[in-house]
Amino acid sequence: MHRRQFIQNSLMAMTALQLKDLTELLPTGYDGVMPAMFVGHGSPMNAIEENAFSNEWERIGKQLPLPQAILCVSAHWMTNGTKVAMTDKPETIHDFYGFPEEMYRINYPAPGSPAWALTVKDTVQTVSVQEDHDWGLDHGSWSVLKKMFPEANVPVFQLSLDAKASPEQHYALARELSGLRERGLLIVGSGNIVHNLRMAQWNDSAYDWTIEFDEQVKELINKGDHQSLVAFRKLGRAADLSIPTTEHYLPMLYALGASLPGDDLFYFNEKNTMGSVSMRSFVLG
Repeated sequence: MHRRQFIQNSLMAMTALQLKDLTELLPTGYDGVMPAMFVGHGSPMNAIEENAFSNEWERIGKQLPLPQAILCVSAHWMTNGTKVAMTDKPETIHDFYGFPEEMYRINYPAPGSPAWALTVKDTVQTVSVQEDHDWGLDHGSWSVLKKMFPEANVPVFQLSLDAKASPEQHYALARELSGLRERGLLIVGSGNIVHNLRMAQWNDSAYDWTIEFDEQVKELINKGDHQSLVAFRKLGRAADLSIPTTEHYLPMLYALGASLPGDDLFYFNEKNTMGSVSMRSFVLG
C-alpha cells in the first residue's frame, strides 16, 4: 500500500469506534493514564534505517506523554515460567546474526526499574513471576524505543513470555497489568501479527494469506472481539500460515489484555512486507 493510500484509508477508518489521530488522542486530554501499545518491529535494520516504519515510531514517540516507566513484552524473550527483569542498568542485547557492524555498536542506555519490576511481580496473581537479574533489552525493545524515546531517559524493563503458557493465560496475565497504566506505566507489546520467515520474500510484497489474516485481525480488534484473537488457532488457514510459532503474535495479546474501558484505538504502520510479515501496530488509550 502506498503511503498516500494509507493516509486516505486511515481517514476513512474513523467510524463509530472513534479512531482518532494520536494528536487528538493523547496530549491535550492526558489524565495520567498511559496507553497500551503494540508495535510490529520487523527487521532489526529498522533501528538504523530511515524508512516509513522507523519514521512512524519517531512521530508516535513525540506525541506520547512521558511515562513513569515502560514495560516491554518482546517476542525475543521466551522463558520457562514468567520472568521480570530486575536489572537497574539493562544491557543492550544484540540478539541477531549477519547484520552490518553498525548494528552491533548500538547502545540504548535507558535505565531499568527494579521498583517497577517488583510492582509488576506483586500485581500479578494468576502466575508466579520470577525475578531475573541478568536480562537486558533485546532488539524487540530497543530497536523501537530508540526511535520513540531517543534520549533513553525513561526506565525500561521487560516481562518474558512463558513458553509453556497458553494464549488464554498470557491474555489473563495482561488483564492484571492493565491497572498499572493508571499509575504511569506504558505497556508495549513488540512482535508482528504475521511473522513467517520460512516463507519470507526479500522484497516489498505480501502473500494473499498475509493480507487476509492482517485484515481479519484488524476487524476483530475493531469489534473488541479479543477472545477470537486469543483462540487464533480457530481462525483458519491464513492464521496457521501467519503464526507458525507464537512468539511474535503473543505480545499483541498483552496490548489487548491491558486495554481499559473507554480506550480509543489508533493504527499506524498498516503495511505488509517481505511476503509474510505484517507491520500493523496500534495504540489503545
